[in-house]
Amino acid sequence: MNAKVEQSTGNSGADIAKLSLAVLLVIAGLFGFYYFAGDWSPALRVVGLIAAFVAAGLVGATTHTGRGLRTFISESQFELRKVVWPTREETLRTTGVISVVVVIISLILGLIDLILKWVVMDWLLTIGH
Repeated sequence: MNAKVEQSTGNSGADIAKLSLAVLLVIAGLFGFYYFAGDWSPALRVVGLIAAFVAAGLVGATTHTGRGLRTFISESQFELRKVVWPTREETLRTTGVISVVVVIISLILGLIDLILKWVVMDWLLTIGH
């Protein structure tokens, strides 16, 4: 990850106001979507809802938290480029091995359950009779 030191540790008063505005935009978009259910077409309501979400995202992106999120996403994308993904053959081989192991373990557990049932139900409970 990035080793740079952050200058500030939290949101300022302006950032809190921006985040509050973003939340209000989302709430207003949801309210409008349901309030105008009978008057407006569904497509227009969806466009309004998406516009409210985009506006809230843009307002939220200008805050300290939004900048931190953008930095996190960009660094995550950079780290994902370093990942060596398995080939199709390796994936299929690993899936096959796991499937065989699951079947073997389930048979072993079924056998243990059968033996315990036999010991408890057919042997221990019939001793006194």
